[in-house]
Parts: sequence; structure tokens; C-alpha cells
Amino acid sequence: MTLFTLLDYASVLVFALTGALVASRAQLDIVGFCFFASLTAVGGGTLRDVLLDRNPVFWIDRPSYLGVACGAALLVFVSAHLFESRYKVLVWLDAFALAIAVAAGSGVAQSLNHSAPVVLVMGIITGSMGGLMRDVVSNEVPLVLKQGELYVTCAFAGSAATVIASHFGLTPSLVAITCAAVTFTLRAGSMAFGWSLPVYKSRPPRV
Repeated sequence: MTLFTLLDYASVLVFALTGALVASRAQLDIVGFCFFASLTAVGGGTLRDVLLDRNPVFWIDRPSYLGVACGAALLVFVSAHLFESRYKVLVWLDAFALAIAVAAGSGVAQSLNHSAPVVLVMGIITGSMGGLMRDVVSNEVPLVLKQGELYVTCAFAGSAATVIASHFGLTPSLVAITCAAVTFTLRAGSMAFGWSLPVYKSRPPRV
């Protein structure tokens, strides 16, 4: 099993937990839990593989990814009531999943010898799209659009760390760790300490 396969499994597991937590907030049945868990878990990686023309798509090649997602859904189905704040658990798990998925996405693109811009975009897509699909389908405000917090910026920074670390000759494992650490640190800092970038504010048009 390759490094990127392991990263995909880890990403699927943690993103599936977040999807199942959203299903618990919507009070769905077990099938709904599995649907949200699977959609969140494989959404970003599927889009990555389609765009990179990887055939077959990772979860079609290894259906066990879906088994991991459904297992995570079942776990949350029987334990979600134990959490005092499921939303707080959700956003921190999502931050962890984001870090893993960005490392997986940017690493896969780099292993296929794509250029730096493609590596950056694939890291962002893999990290962001599963959660975006989850939030849109559940009619929640997407975390990627939450005002005053970093999200896509974290994915971009992590992907950039992949490019930079590889340039300095680090091993693939160290590159992945560096990427995940940068992504998670920025996301955690944004949530815990309010780190953010300046945002656009509209002004009246000049007469």
C-alpha cells in the first residue's frame, strides 16, 4: 500500500465522520448517514481523479473506501448523542480531514509529474470539495465560505508547502507531513485565534 493510498484512507475516514455528524444534526436514518459520509469522504478525491484522468477513480479501484465511510457513519450513528456540541466536533474533525486530504491531493498530482500550478489546484480541490458538497446538500452555510475564517487559504498554503518541500529534496513522507502540518496549523489558528486575511468590503460607487 502506497503513502498516498494510506492518506486517501485516512482522509476518507475523517471526512466520513464529519459527513455523518451533519447527518446526525439533520436527524437522518442510517442510510442517510451512509450517504452523507460517503459523499463527503470521496467527493474531493473523485473530482481530483477525474480531472487528472486517473482511471479508475480511487474508490472504484478499491471499494473498501466506501466500507470505511459506511463504518464511520455507523460509528457516529450510535455515538453522536454523546457529544455536547456536535458542531464543534465537526469543525475540528473537518480541519484534520482538510490537512490530510490536501496532502493526498497535492501529493498524487506531484507523483504524476504535474506542474506546480496543477499540484496547487489538486490539493485545494481534494481538500475542499467533499466538505463543500456535504454542506451544500445539507443546506448548511459551507465552511469554505464562512466569513472571517481561513479555509481555502489553508489548502492553498498546504499545497504550496508540498511544492516547496519537494523542491528542497524532502522525502514524500516528510513532504506530506509538512503539507498537513501547514494546512492544519493555519486552519486551527483561524478557528481558535481568529487568524484571517483582509476581506473585500463594498464601497459606494464614485459619482
